Amino acid sequence: MAISERLKGFLAQAKVRYTVAKHPVVYTAQEIAASQHVPGRQLAKSVLVKTDQGLVLAVLPAIHLIDFKKLKAVVKSTSVKIAKESDIRAQFPDIEVGAMSPFGNLYQVPVVVDRGLAEAPEIVFNAGTHTETIKMAYKDFAALTKPASGAFGLPFAGSKPGKKKKGAKKRIRASKRPKKPAAKKKSAKKSPRRR
Repeated sequence: MAISERLKGFLAQAKVRYTVAKHPVVYTAQEIAASQHVPGRQLAKSVLVKTDQGLVLAVLPAIHLIDFKKLKAVVKSTSVKIAKESDIRAQFPDIEVGAMSPFGNLYQVPVVVDRGLAEAPEIVFNAGTHTETIKMAYKDFAALTKPASGAFGLPFAGSKPGKKKKGAKKRIRASKRPKKPAAKKKSAKKSPRRR
């Protein structure tokens, strides 16, 4: 399957600059980033979610997970959960499942973008297949989708950069200590008994 015809036509009509790149078949955002040699913060992954108001396409950097509590606040919904594959097939019939571009507006799905993605001047994203990506300026993407925006990305490790976990300092110090030589065991040779 090639780049989605719907997306290709939309971008041609909008007259924005973009490039298409091919890569081996990969399925995760991190694998795509590695195959395209782009930082994970620049790769936009699209996750279809169900809210109490309908479907929403959440778009965030590949290096983040969705913080569902924060996403609920951003989309003003009492419930948010990841959509099923059947929902994706029904809403995005001309793309491969899991290879959605962030252009939910082409499928009547509102788009919400994590603010972290806007920090990259250019973004890379799936083009509707597991073998092609598109690179374009973030500002062009935002102008074409007019997404809602908020902070709902959560770094994979679950900790903020710069913060150390309790005990980390102790483990580092302990590992820097010189090792003590092992104590020599005294041999337990029995001396011959005299009678």
